[in-house]
Amino acid sequence: MRFAGILAAAGLGLSFATLVGVSGAMAQEGLSGVQGTWLSGVSECAEIYGSAGKGTTFKKPVDIFAPAFIISGNRLKTPQASCRIKSAKRAGDRELLLLDCTNAVAGNEIRVLMARQPDGSLKRYFNDQDVTGTSYKRCSP
Repeated sequence: MRFAGILAAAGLGLSFATLVGVSGAMAQEGLSGVQGTWLSGVSECAEIYGSAGKGTTFKKPVDIFAPAFIISGNRLKTPQASCRIKSAKRAGDRELLLLDCTNAVAGNEIRVLMARQPDGSLKRYFNDQDVTGTSYKRCSP
């Protein structure tokens, strides 16, 4: 299965990947404005995330289909994949994230379009023509 298909199932296909892009503010702030845990859909944050030492992680057993991701430093994690954020650059009113992702089966470079919303949420777009996007609420910074 292509990695992009796995990300779609994981909610970044991200529905993260992926992650995860964010308006011009992200390019100016780097990734600091989007650090934390993000969730789409009707699930509650406490159903998906749990504490792990100094940070937050996906609860065990991991729901591999949860439309969720974690951004920590230059890393973006979904329930199935771990990605290094190679770059974030402005693409019109959105940000284009270039991710280097791996999972148990494969590694792949993924492009993700996101935009920060006025209410603090993020929207992930499937491509340049997508005007609706998928909303993600922040669970924790």
